[in-house]
Amino acid sequence: MPDVLESSPSGPYDALLLLSFGGPEGPEDVVPFLENVTRGRGIPKERLKEVGRHYFLFGGVSPINDQNRALLSALRADFAENGLDLPVHWGNRNWAPYLTDTLREMVQDGHRRILVLATSAYASYSGCRQYRENLADALATLEAEGLELPRVDKLRHYFNHPGFVEPMVDGVVEALADLPEEVRDGAHLAFTTHSIPTAAADTSGPVEEHGDGGSYVKQHLDVARVIAGAVRERTGVDRPWQLVYQSRSGAPHIPWLEPDICDHLEERHAAGVPAVVMVPIGFVSDHMEVLYDLDTEARAKAEELGLPVRRSATVGADPRFAAAIRDMIVERAAVERGQRVTPCALGALGASHDVCPVGCCPAARDPKPAAAGADSPYA
Repeated sequence: MPDVLESSPSGPYDALLLLSFGGPEGPEDVVPFLENVTRGRGIPKERLKEVGRHYFLFGGVSPINDQNRALLSALRADFAENGLDLPVHWGNRNWAPYLTDTLREMVQDGHRRILVLATSAYASYSGCRQYRENLADALATLEAEGLELPRVDKLRHYFNHPGFVEPMVDGVVEALADLPEEVRDGAHLAFTTHSIPTAAADTSGPVEEHGDGGSYVKQHLDVARVIAGAVRERTGVDRPWQLVYQSRSGAPHIPWLEPDICDHLEERHAAGVPAVVMVPIGFVSDHMEVLYDLDTEARAKAEELGLPVRRSATVGADPRFAAAIRDMIVERAAVERGQRVTPCALGALGASHDVCPVGCCPAARDPKPAAAGADSPYA
């Protein structure tokens, strides 16, 4: 493979790796997939079957893999149209194509400077550092196999990039327009994201941002504020909004971020709110947490209450998101070449760091090496 010239917009990087969570693609995959997700926790298979009932409701298929295939196509099309000669590969943490296998193939194909795009936009252990730990595990495997290790870096958090935010603004406006006219102007906006343990939220982001929700809550609130403001400008109506949570999966005695979306719908209905638009800002695409926790469970709660609800679209493979990824690749490559850049970001927080600092989003227990950060053993 020819070397990537430093004059190339993506140089010194010679490949992009889309790194995602993965999901089952048939009923027979559900329990093995959940065994991968929960490895080391000693959860019995019968319990995993119970946990997997959400997947069985949808034929045992998670939509996340097809959504990643669509994003891959969008990225490749955008790169080709804009002259960015950068191969795009795909690996998952918990299902095929597995990260280690993809990274091995990339190394065998001659890639030596790899940039990673994780399908998680915000700072947290599960949304960032755990991906970095998986990268370190994969690199350790390749090292044990005697392969030459590549340099692996990770793209910054993109929660406030215009190419991520603007499609969500459109989605909210479209969801509002779909509500009955008599309740539209009074609709409440419920910005939803994955609940995580409060302890994990408090230690998310760099050390100086730890405490009371950490970067995880701050970043979501900032994005919600930006979207609510843009919707106000587009519709001429200043609607109330709140950040709420969904998809809790931990033990009942451990505090997690609240309120839950279903509890929130009950509270809003009791307060006389005429309608709610659920805005899944914490999710890149319409995967299982969106299809079940919002489109199934929360919608059933709303129907029980007689509360009109709509759910706005996630970003998915929107061309603006693909263009944002290209923008951040070119931005990061310029930084690596020693050039000064002005990162693109909306809201009050500014662009996130390029390199995760020491102490960023630590594990609650059993700390492991993490690649693509200031504390990486594979720098």
